Amino acid sequence: MTTETFPRKFDKRQQRQLQAARKLFSEVGEQLDVDLSVKLWDGSVIPLGEDVKSDLLLIIRHPGVITSLLRRPRLDVIIRHYIKGMVDFEGGTLLDVGARLAFKHTRGRLKNIPKRDIFEFARVFLFAPTLRPGEARGFEGDESGRPRTRSKQDDRAFIEFHYDLSNAFYELFLGQHMVYTCAYFTSWENSLDQAQFDKLDMICRKLRLAKGERFLDIGCGWGGLIIHAAMHFGVRAHGVTLSTEQYEYALERIKKQGLEDRVTIELKDYTELEGPYDKIASIGMAEAIGVANTDVYFGTINRLLVDKGLFLNHAISRKAKKKKSRFNARPEQRALQKYIFPGGELDDLGHTIEAMERHKFEIMDVEGWREHYQLTTQLWCDRLTRNREKAIELVGEETYRIWVAYLGGVSLAFLRGSARLYQTLVSKNPKGPTKLPPSRVDIYRRECASLKTDAGSG
Repeated sequence: MTTETFPRKFDKRQQRQLQAARKLFSEVGEQLDVDLSVKLWDGSVIPLGEDVKSDLLLIIRHPGVITSLLRRPRLDVIIRHYIKGMVDFEGGTLLDVGARLAFKHTRGRLKNIPKRDIFEFARVFLFAPTLRPGEARGFEGDESGRPRTRSKQDDRAFIEFHYDLSNAFYELFLGQHMVYTCAYFTSWENSLDQAQFDKLDMICRKLRLAKGERFLDIGCGWGGLIIHAAMHFGVRAHGVTLSTEQYEYALERIKKQGLEDRVTIELKDYTELEGPYDKIASIGMAEAIGVANTDVYFGTINRLLVDKGLFLNHAISRKAKKKKSRFNARPEQRALQKYIFPGGELDDLGHTIEAMERHKFEIMDVEGWREHYQLTTQLWCDRLTRNREKAIELVGEETYRIWVAYLGGVSLAFLRGSARLYQTLVSKNPKGPTKLPPSRVDIYRRECASLKTDAGSG
């Protein structure tokens, strides 16, 4: 990656910029007192705490970065500067920086910085030459997926933008099961591969999958769940995806496991399925449909599911708002739509449950997995960072940087609690017996000998 460098000899204006930056960051350090330092374009390092011991650095490689942010203080500008290498990190990642700041109540503490220092900083930088952040790999259409224009062609384009990147790239950080959703840690010390095996297993047990049942996985990814369900629970599993890369990869996995007679997969929109199915799972797919399509989503699942059948919805959610107006995306959500998940939109749990009940589902169980996803995305970020050179070889440095920032940012969102993850189990048609056990004990007890195998068998 080529980045614009700044000359080592500074004129008077440039010297004033350095002086103002050093002074303001020193004031920031006095207020925040974190184990972190800022490295400026001249190589000088300003600690942001009294006793900084780590080598973690937030790097600003050009004064024009500050000017561009003062003129357009948007998250998208920061992201593009990072993608181009003009904002960077040493000795750690965005996740490490964010973890140090997550619980420092930053905004309140920074109010104590003298106004004259803030004014001088702004005066020196605001009218100086700026550094344009440049364009980066982003979705070229309407990434918001607004309901008035959204179509099945849009949905396919959204999915292909994200998933048809490179299977080899995803293999670098997802692990052996190739599962791109929240893992389930029965112990926080478990490996990612073990936790993903346990997640697949927990989904099957919550659904009480039984031999011979017809099981559907909507948005089946690389086939991990349908393969697991067929191998360990004896179901006839079917999956659908809109990603060509995932479809071809899953077909090869199914063939390699010798499961062609029990596991099938289609490159198809879920609304076009016929059914019926005894059990249905949607794992990390609901976030892609858009809030305006909630009724289509649950209405389709109701149509596909047999009476008294079980459906498990596993989805990231946002906090509920005081007013029930249409959700306006925050800056980080708009950036996520542009660079990572076009068409994606988070709903709150209450609205999701309300919609489920409106479509004649009875809520049987709700479980929060926020901390599980925080650790999952942290481990993904760590794995991808360790495989930096190979990732750049596969997708280029800009895309690598986007994904590292995305994984680290999502992990921080779960750490702060601004993002949540819930598994909601429902039964169709809440009348008479549900045919479920009287307690949840069976969900958490491993009764089948085949389930005692280690993660490597999945």
